[in-house]
Amino acid sequence: MYPLKFKPIFKERIWGGRKLGDVLGKSIKSDTTGESWELSAVPGDVSVVANGPLKGTSLQDLIDAHAIDLLGKKVVDRFGNEFPILIKFIDAHQDLSIQLHPNDSLAQKRHNSFGKTEMWYVMDADTEAKLIIGFKKKMTKEDYSKSLQENTILDLLNFEEVNEGDTFFINTGKIHAIGAGVLLAEIQQTSDITYRVFDFNRKDKEGNYRELHTELALEAIDFEKKDDFKIDYKKARNTVNGMVDCPYFKTSFIEVSKDLPIDVSERDSFTIYMCVKGIVTVENDFGSAQIKKGETTLVSANSTKILLKSKGAQLLEVTI
Repeated sequence: MYPLKFKPIFKERIWGGRKLGDVLGKSIKSDTTGESWELSAVPGDVSVVANGPLKGTSLQDLIDAHAIDLLGKKVVDRFGNEFPILIKFIDAHQDLSIQLHPNDSLAQKRHNSFGKTEMWYVMDADTEAKLIIGFKKKMTKEDYSKSLQENTILDLLNFEEVNEGDTFFINTGKIHAIGAGVLLAEIQQTSDITYRVFDFNRKDKEGNYRELHTELALEAIDFEKKDDFKIDYKKARNTVNGMVDCPYFKTSFIEVSKDLPIDVSERDSFTIYMCVKGIVTVENDFGSAQIKKGETTLVSANSTKILLKSKGAQLLEVTI
């Protein structure tokens, strides 16, 4: 299979804005577009090919017909015909809710789902824009519950001011939120399970408070103070710079300023490229696709080589 591009799936959110259109050039339909799902096999939100002879084919149909060629044997052995990654761009015009995600065990028991480990790459940030990640100090369940009752949860949380290029790894159980003014790329396990614990007492367009998941979150939350979330990585040009290597995905940063060949003959995994700056042509054994800032392509596991061609682009590479 040639490198595949997919139609974005836009999600309206109470906190969404215009940056997916204004910064990334996407054809959004409203001023509250919060997410663009770039590559998804979540039931009800399955991506559809947008380029080449396979245009109009769903990602799930491709997997069902060509699982090993597309995903790789080691991926199929582990996940079967389920695509294990969900790729998004997120625009937070307002603060997202304070939230966390369950681990695999809890998500399987409660929701028959994967857990949700994720990482963020900041693409654009307003002056003094922040993320919330973790607690300021080690917490007890009692102190945490009291803060929710007294509406003082924000006093306990760790705020991180962010700039373009900052990268964060969010383990399951870690309390977090994307702050107003941040546009980011998100790589995560295939899961849409979120436990919302505080939503700034705001109402939706119907005048209702959004649902909170206070009790569900208590068993899932990590009350430790851990400073393991910000990722330091190299930015050497025309090489693959490792960022995150976890059981669910591996990500790297690549800045391309000339033709860059990448040997993937031993990878035995699909490869995803998210373009976060510039324009790049991605070639494999079977064809090519051009992606620009805010676009994504999927390269099949049966590729032996990938060639990245650009005079100036920055990419996130994602594999299993």
